[in-house]
Amino acid sequence: MELGFADSAPVRLVFTTELAAPPAAVHRSLAEEVGSWPSWFRAVVSATPTSGGAGRTVRLRGGVLFQETIMSREPDRRYVYRVDETNAPGVRAMLEEWVLSPVGSGTRVRWTMAADGPPALVLAMRLARPGVGMSFRDAMRRLDRRLTPARLPSPGTGR
Repeated sequence: MELGFADSAPVRLVFTTELAAPPAAVHRSLAEEVGSWPSWFRAVVSATPTSGGAGRTVRLRGGVLFQETIMSREPDRRYVYRVDETNAPGVRAMLEEWVLSPVGSGTRVRWTMAADGPPALVLAMRLARPGVGMSFRDAMRRLDRRLTPARLPSPGTGR
């Protein structure tokens, strides 16, 4: 599976949001502080680097397990990994891509979950889109709160 699979997969779930945190901090949380994922992404029970950081083992709520290989790690810009093994039924191929773009002092985050499998898997993923999107937005809010120090209210705002 090549990096282009994120653009060509039979099913692609793509979500975008903006964070106040800068790209360097977001990338560090995604790609370097892998073990921190459960503290901000509620769907993740555990995330452990493997193979000296070249891979990851990820466990999700509900018992899904992924053995992954990191395919691209571009500081402050991109983080891509493919699923090599999973207990999720029907997954023939899966890749996730995180693309970071500066927006002012913050970051635009685009997450693509790309997959291939039998028609039942493709349908299930399309039906899961709203729930996956909600999980992504919640994770990004939690990550942004973790990375952005609390700000005092501006004088005169009455807060």
